[in-house]
Amino acid sequence: MGGDTEWRNEVVAMIPALRAFAWSLSHNGSDADDLVQDTLIKAWSNRDKFEAGTNLRAWLFTILRNTYYTQIIRRRREVRDETGEYANNVRTPPTQDWSVAMRALQAALAQLPDEHREALILVGAAGLSYEEAAEICGCALGTIKSRVNRARARLLKIMDAEEPSDVLILDHAEASRA
Repeated sequence: MGGDTEWRNEVVAMIPALRAFAWSLSHNGSDADDLVQDTLIKAWSNRDKFEAGTNLRAWLFTILRNTYYTQIIRRRREVRDETGEYANNVRTPPTQDWSVAMRALQAALAQLPDEHREALILVGAAGLSYEEAAEICGCALGTIKSRVNRARARLLKIMDAEEPSDVLILDHAEASRA
């Protein structure tokens, strides 16, 4: 226990120097105090990583400096909004309609025969050409075209839609009002 006490006393003796360095970086007394406190917490938590006989001052100053720059980087990504004005204006359109439509599409796809579903996914979802899909499936080009056509027609029938656009409609006017 004596080792921890001695180490702690050496660290405490460095606090004025740490505070001066922190102030030179932040130019704000409150921020400097917070920075020193964060440094001391990190140093205490990682005291087992400090190699006895090395420069404790340099080790602590390195922790303080790295903590400062980490905070600067973090602050660049933050939006100051003390009044809540920014937060009150942030809106996201609802995604429930899309989730329901996607579940319905997945359920309808599951009802298709395997070769039709595979052809439709390769051409429609993966964006492959009919030629590429035919090669992957090991069948003729006309067969893939026929499978995709039948899969599309069957999918529309299952989903009770007349046009493909009827399946996934997002009311843009309603979304923009939200």
